[in-house]
Amino acid sequence: MSFHKIVEELIQEAIAKGEFDDLKGRGEKIDLTSYFNTPSEFRVGHSLLKANKFVPEEVEILKDVGILRKKIKECEDKKLKVKLEKELSEKELNLTILIERNKRRR
Repeated sequence: MSFHKIVEELIQEAIAKGEFDDLKGRGEKIDLTSYFNTPSEFRVGHSLLKANKFVPEEVEILKDVGILRKKIKECEDKKLKVKLEKELSEKELNLTILIERNKRRR
């Protein structure tokens, strides 16, 4: 029996057992626009990163910076505000270092 037939049988058995019934996105339309807009040499890598919800470190830091700025704006406790401002400065410095490091790699 060929490999293709073996795999097909295993898939059909799984379908019959209902093993695919609870898959995420089942029945939803698949939008492949961004996939085909990505250059072919990057498609697989980008798809894997996206599917696993990978977010670049720079984006995570920017998100943290935004949260800290909001907390500082709303903070009324002076000691806490100083602590938050220090944390914000550290995040911004880390972001600057990361961006500069990435510039040098290119």
